[in-house]
Amino acid sequence: MISPGTEVRQLDGVRILDLFAGPGGLDVAAHFLGFKSIGIEWDRNACETRYAAGLPTIHADVSVMRETRFDEIPRSVDILTGGPPCQSFSVAGNGAGRRALDTVKKFIHRLVDGEDEAKIDEELHALDDPRTALVLEPLRWLLKAIETEGRAPYRMIVLEQVPAVRPLWDVYAELLQSGVGRLKGFKYEADCWELKTEQFGVPQTRKRAVLVARLPEHGAVEPLETTHLPFDLHRGKHNAVQADMLPTDSEAPEPKQCWLSMAEALDAASGLEDSSVDVSRLRTRGELKFFVVSNYGSGGDPKNRGERLSSEPAFTVTGKISRNKIYTNDAAYAADRYDRFTIPEAGVLQTFPHNFPWSGNDQAQQVGNAVPPRLGMHVLSRALRGDAPSEEELAAARTWPSVPRATADELRGIGCGDQSQCPPESHKVTRPRSTSAP
Repeated sequence: MISPGTEVRQLDGVRILDLFAGPGGLDVAAHFLGFKSIGIEWDRNACETRYAAGLPTIHADVSVMRETRFDEIPRSVDILTGGPPCQSFSVAGNGAGRRALDTVKKFIHRLVDGEDEAKIDEELHALDDPRTALVLEPLRWLLKAIETEGRAPYRMIVLEQVPAVRPLWDVYAELLQSGVGRLKGFKYEADCWELKTEQFGVPQTRKRAVLVARLPEHGAVEPLETTHLPFDLHRGKHNAVQADMLPTDSEAPEPKQCWLSMAEALDAASGLEDSSVDVSRLRTRGELKFFVVSNYGSGGDPKNRGERLSSEPAFTVTGKISRNKIYTNDAAYAADRYDRFTIPEAGVLQTFPHNFPWSGNDQAQQVGNAVPPRLGMHVLSRALRGDAPSEEELAAARTWPSVPRATADELRGIGCGDQSQCPPESHKVTRPRSTSAP
């Protein structure tokens, strides 16, 4: 396992390039599997978290890096990962991406067919939500690698997004398998799945569409094996044996664990050495027992706020998780005496280590935007090694190693340098108005 704080040149041995890296969900997963990564991230706050965590980072726009700074990516990189921004595809967003699915499918084909990219860019900028175009960036990075002298095509590709993007990943997979056009005969073994995070030990319900592709010498892409039972969103039945879980032949399947609850995850994290999680305020007579009222409405009714018991997985962790209300009993609910999840607690519900060094501003948004590292470990382990993460690796992922300040400063120098190539205005400091002395 590579420790972020070791005294080595920070970019030596980097194999994974993580596009739209955020605070590091996939990078954290890669670290605990023994792979070193570098991420590209445009948000300054997420970069500050990454520097503090010892994660190599370039503070830049993904598109600009591809167009003008591609040669800065270490040549040791042979794995491409990424989770393009989901706002235009998410059900919580404006829906522009979902409405444009058929149009984006055509753009994917046009890019591979070799149409003029300047013309394609012009049309992409005319979309209702320009962020929709970012879902094409992983493909454009792959094509760039294939067409750049001295570069090799990525050996493996791992992409994730909200379920609405699954049809686009299917088109990606079809083209990657074909090797046509600008792929220049490079054919990949590829497959796509819709995964439920609670089935991989993440204490929240969250669905993700995942694409895994590998060059043929690495073998066929095998589906992931779930480790936990799904959570019944309709309540009342989650402890019952469901028909689709029963064996269909004489050989009974290996029993799966029950999904992990909020209380189990937070209680375990609070018991770790020097834990950043303190849930004593949520205990009643020593028992960790509470319920959460969502910030979001359900069933199309903004006033119909969903509820989850502490004995259940959390709602999908979003950037608004700090607005969810936590009540310890019905009396507190009646009096509207509520608590909130702290940032370390929200991170644990995303399966980040309890002591992950969240930094910068908008930390709740950083947490919500991230890929759950435990899910990332299962996906990356299957893609990169053909197996599941070991119990030892999963156990180690509960605690993040200490990173010296000097390492964070060195990484900031690599990522931001003189700040001239960082996204415009990203380092602008808004100072309060001066006031005259009384």
